[in-house]
Amino acid sequence: MITKFTRRMLLAISAAVIAAPVLAADMTTLRMSTPASETDQRSVALAGVFAPAVAEFATYEPHYNGSLIAQGSELEAIASGDLEMSITSAQELAQFFPEFSIFATGYVHQDAAHQVAVFNDAVMDPFKQKVEDELGVKLLAVMYLGQRHVNLRQSKEELTVMAPADLAGVNLRMPGTDAWQFLGKALGANPTPMAFTEVYTALQTGSVDGQDNPLPTVVDAKFYEVTKQIALTSHLVDLNYVAFSKAVWDGLSADQQATVQAAAEAAAESGRQAQLAKEASLVSFLQEQGLDIYEPDLKAFREHVQGQYAGSELAASWPEGALEKINALGN
Repeated sequence: MITKFTRRMLLAISAAVIAAPVLAADMTTLRMSTPASETDQRSVALAGVFAPAVAEFATYEPHYNGSLIAQGSELEAIASGDLEMSITSAQELAQFFPEFSIFATGYVHQDAAHQVAVFNDAVMDPFKQKVEDELGVKLLAVMYLGQRHVNLRQSKEELTVMAPADLAGVNLRMPGTDAWQFLGKALGANPTPMAFTEVYTALQTGSVDGQDNPLPTVVDAKFYEVTKQIALTSHLVDLNYVAFSKAVWDGLSADQQATVQAAAEAAAESGRQAQLAKEASLVSFLQEQGLDIYEPDLKAFREHVQGQYAGSELAASWPEGALEKINALGN
């Protein structure tokens, strides 16, 4: 009896050892490479919402701070089969497909809800399809990063910004690339290129009149200490896309694909609501610091800025009629 029992145990153990690799092989490893930190709202949403939703058939393996793939190289890594997931910007996609620059320019997206409406509309289908066909990357969802506003050292009594004409002669610090400088001019200001690390001192000394950034950046960089107002111009509603390997996607069952899609959308919505709540709370904080915060004539700004892009070299790659279709999805 003892010998018989031992043999059974050995057979059971052997069967378990043989079966283990088979079960492991059924699990898909989804390596996520991102330049964001572990505490970034995008990272938190994906780890807290996406990962558990796909845990039955996939292991989510995040790599933060560009520790796995260098920032800017993630799309190539997915295309070559060396990575399964990343978050990517319209600016990065525009390096491969110039038409994506439409999603990185002033007043194309009106707010977080408009971003989602655009991403889910048929107008986005040719953009998504081209990325799948030519790069092997599937765009699953759009993530909201925040809205950029005009932050000035003058008081509202000295200068009230309601329309682009009010920014005439205002030296507004903007990032130094041609695209950013174009946006600054389109807003009506005199854009001044300057390294981010120099902005606080420049505002303090009056070397520039203002800067543009989302409210979290205004708080993190303590620009509220050296400025007096924020005009909520919302001139750029920034975004990321959840990028997924098309090869991995094609290897999933239909049910698994549906789960991945729903998980990405749920994670994006979770991060979106967290960022919106943070922005709303910062309005109160900044007002408590003595800043005037108000909304200008957004229609006047939108029409003026889009008019500056029309016919420009930056808009030459945009599909005909795309901007009009995107605008029609907004307010």
